[in-house]
Amino acid sequence: MKQLILRSLAVFAATCSLALAGDGWGEDFEAAKAAAAKDKKPILVDFTGSDWCGWCIKLDKEVFSKKEFKDYAKDNLILLSLDFPHEKKQSTKIKKQNEALSKKFGVEGFPTVLLLDADGNKIAETGYQEGGPAKYVEHLKGLLAKAKK
Repeated sequence: MKQLILRSLAVFAATCSLALAGDGWGEDFEAAKAAAAKDKKPILVDFTGSDWCGWCIKLDKEVFSKKEFKDYAKDNLILLSLDFPHEKKQSTKIKKQNEALSKKFGVEGFPTVLLLDADGNKIAETGYQEGGPAKYVEHLKGLLAKAKK
């Protein structure tokens, strides 16, 4: 029985690692919640139109792709990208998940950036902010601090 549990945990950990690998952005909501619970970190969710939304592309270029943001995120956040592309291919499962989450959280425009707890409850909502990665990190820290009060 112990071996079965250990094997199951190993498979789960590998799945989470794959889902959150690469540039640090995952696309699986359940894997992000599991990682957030395990690491005791909030989830930063980016509702984006990565291949058509000008403000989304600007946010990625000015903030999310920068070392300062990546360093902060690596230590403090679980990153989840919920993409609504026009050209990029996605699995049916991901499309359905993203649509359902968009409806659940009442997303009306892109980019919408949410901070969620490990249970998937909304802590804060924001979007594009001018000023680059340092200012954005401070903005996120402020939102998280305000939510803790």
